[in-house]
Parts: sequence; C-alpha cells; structure tokens
Amino acid sequence: MLNSSGTSKNESTNSSWKNFYIKPIEIYVFIDPLCPECWALEPVLKKLLIEFGDKISIRHVLTGRLTSLNISKKAPSEIAKLWERTATRSGMSCDGDVWFEDPISKPSTASVAVKAAELQGKKAGLRFLRKLQEVLFLEKQNITKKEILISIARDAGLDVEEFKKDLISEAACKAFQCDLKITREMDVDESPTFVFFNNENIEEEGIKLSGAYPYEIYVQVLEEILQRKLMSRTLPPLQDFLAYFKFVATKEIAVVYNLSCQEVEKEMKKLLLKQAVERVPVKYGTFWRYLKSND
Repeated sequence: MLNSSGTSKNESTNSSWKNFYIKPIEIYVFIDPLCPECWALEPVLKKLLIEFGDKISIRHVLTGRLTSLNISKKAPSEIAKLWERTATRSGMSCDGDVWFEDPISKPSTASVAVKAAELQGKKAGLRFLRKLQEVLFLEKQNITKKEILISIARDAGLDVEEFKKDLISEAACKAFQCDLKITREMDVDESPTFVFFNNENIEEEGIKLSGAYPYEIYVQVLEEILQRKLMSRTLPPLQDFLAYFKFVATKEIAVVYNLSCQEVEKEMKKLLLKQAVERVPVKYGTFWRYLKSND
C-alpha cells in the first residue's frame, strides 16, 4: 500500500532554500473543490496539521480537469447519489440536491476562483476554498456563479475588488493551468491524492497515496519517510480549536480529538449553555459556529 510511486518533485528546489527553515516533509494534496471525497478529508487534514504541523507543510494542488471529465460522463442523479453516499459514510455532509436544483455546468470556474483568491496569499486562498466548499456541500449553491463567488470572497475576508479583477485575470488562469500541469507530471488521476516528499533528502522519490485513507495510514507514511516514531503535539483546548476554525463539523471535532460523535455532542452542549457556540443542523449531521468566549 505504501510503495513509492516514483513521483519526482519539480526541480525548482535550489540551494537558497537552505537559508530558511524547511519542514522535513512536504505534502502535495491534490483536490478538487467539487469533489465530495476531498471535502470528507477535511477532518484528517486538520488533525495532521494540529499534531504534526511542526514537521509537515501542505501544498494544495487543484485537479479540476478530473472532475470536469467525471461530470461530463455522469447524469446529475448519479452525482447526487455519490454525494449522499459520501456524506453517509464520512460524516461530512454533502447535499446532492444541488444537482437537481442548480446543477454545475462548468466546474473549472470554481478552481480558477480559488487560484484568484490565492493571489491574495496562501491563507486567503485556504479560507476561500473552505468557504466555497461549505457553500457548495452544505448550502447547495452553484459556486460557479459570479455573484456567489464574490459573496464567498467577502465572507472569507478577501479584498473583494481585487478578487473581482483577479477572477477574470490571466494570472489566475495561468495558476490553475500550472496546477493541472503538476497533476499530469505527477501522474495523478484521482482526487484526493497525497504525495509525500522528504525535504531532508530531495533525491528520494515521493510516496503517492491515491484516494482517501484512515488518519493512521498517513501517520504511518510520515514515520516511514522519516524512519522514526513520531510524537504528536498536544491538542489545543476544544474552545481554542473552535475559536481558530470558527465553523466545524461534529465529525471534524471527533477525528481531531479522538472522540465519538456522541461524546462531541456532550461536550458541545456545555458550550451551548455558555452561549459560546451555535448549532447549525445540516442534511447529514451537525456543524458548530463559534460565537465568543464567556470565560
């Protein structure tokens, strides 16, 4: 399962990097904004960064071409069923009704929008991507419409006027094409896919995992690359986690804190009584919005 894929990193690595601190492992995470399996991996990504953020850096690469091909081959009813099955299995809600109410005809638009957001910085791009996924999978809105994309940019705290310009810019299109090129060069044909690189030995081939796996498998890969048992960092207090991420699923809390969904509900009820959070019911499960600290 954990065989080296023979994937090679782009040769842009150069000696000047040695002047900076480089985390031992870099993970290329190949995703698509419209992919329910990618959305379902959000709890795993959070846990990896919280527990091993001192050892890993993550680079998101968009594979919109793959989703475009899949959507063109399937009827809306098939896609909706896939979303519903993913939601039931993963605990991360995906409302497939969007494919009946307002189906998406040009999925690449969402990927270009993410790259436009990234022109305002990596963190801005990640905030935008998360908001876009929430609007699509939870609110079943067509995230290829310009007015919805602008609303997402505003909610993500972006400079909206800059985003409007970047959305139709050559720079955003070129950035997306660059991601597609990396996807081809690394022979990625599935979303999600993780490719792990050892920054302590840049000649070493990457390890590629196509598809979604349990959290423990990703930790196993990290330990295989570094050839040692890893000590995870201490988890933050739950309220600090909520204050940082603002809006999270019961499933995300459960995965990060190694709790059952029932145990999460019990803890969240305490915060509800403090009026620190509000419950946001969705089609499958529950999300929680952080309000404030009353301590």
